[in-house]
Amino acid sequence: MNPDEERYRVVLNDEEQYSVWPADRRLPAGWHEAGFTGTRPECLAHIDESWTDTRPRNLRLAMDT
Repeated sequence: MNPDEERYRVVLNDEEQYSVWPADRRLPAGWHEAGFTGTRPECLAHIDESWTDTRPRNLRLAMDT
């Protein structure tokens, strides 16, 4: 398959940190789907738009209190 056509999905961990994962592979423990699938560049663009605060969830919560 052409690398530009490979499908990926956007995933999140419990700290709400994003990553991309091959769509045909089982997710590793601690990660779940974020609801977006596309080519790697499309997924990375989606992450760039969605992940506006890159601090881990626990740090954001601690700083907000």
